[in-house]
Amino acid sequence: MANHVSALKRARQTETRTEVNRANRSQVRTSLRALREALTKGDTQAAQEQYRATVSTLDKGVRKGVLHSNTVSRYKSRLNARVKALGAAKPAKPAKAAKAAKA
Repeated sequence: MANHVSALKRARQTETRTEVNRANRSQVRTSLRALREALTKGDTQAAQEQYRATVSTLDKGVRKGVLHSNTVSRYKSRLNARVKALGAAKPAKPAKAAKAAKA
């Protein structure tokens, strides 16, 4: 354990900062997990709402220093592509069924 006053203070600050970072990182992971679950279920509306919340959480993670900005940019890009693909896949199925019903 540290003996100098300044070293003791730094140890206390590190413990506090570790707890804050752990909480922020957990919040980011929970949000990402919720979005991935919404995408897996195939619920377009829920996925879009969760995407907005997740982007907000990710940006907050960058501001807090938990994640690097390039990492968050990559996450947002890939998740947005999945949300768009889910939105494009859902309306296409009823259109095919309508064409088959007309024929």
